[in-house]
Amino acid sequence: MGRSQETFNKKEVRNKKEKKRKDKEAKRLARKENEKSGELEDMIAYLDENGNITDTPPDPTKKKKVIAAESIEISIPKREEEDFDPIRKGVVTFFNDSKGYGFIKDSETQESVFVHVNNVLEEIKDNNMVSFEVEMGPKGPTAVQVKLVK
Repeated sequence: MGRSQETFNKKEVRNKKEKKRKDKEAKRLARKENEKSGELEDMIAYLDENGNITDTPPDPTKKKKVIAAESIEISIPKREEEDFDPIRKGVVTFFNDSKGYGFIKDSETQESVFVHVNNVLEEIKDNNMVSFEVEMGPKGPTAVQVKLVK
């Protein structure tokens, strides 16, 4: 009598592969069943009175608010023209002569504004009170026309 060519290890590998294939098929069927049962219910969403998305339908017994169409603003509200003085005042918080740049702290807004030596009309140093105009530079607000306040 001849012995079987199939070893214990080969049988184990074959059984594991078969078990894995059956598990995968069972998971696929379970997913398919779950998709069919709750597919439509999962996709429905409602808006509440504040415009938030919820999964509960609105209460039909609640009284609805009446809004006049004229009160709805679609665009940005117009600003009132302010007397805006383009010349600002501030204190030089940091200035490096060798590198040619520094920062000025605006007196009104307390913002730090970048200043370059090319935009300085008079020589400035740290803690000097200066007047300047603000323009948008490539990396943010930049002070131009910088001069000392006497």
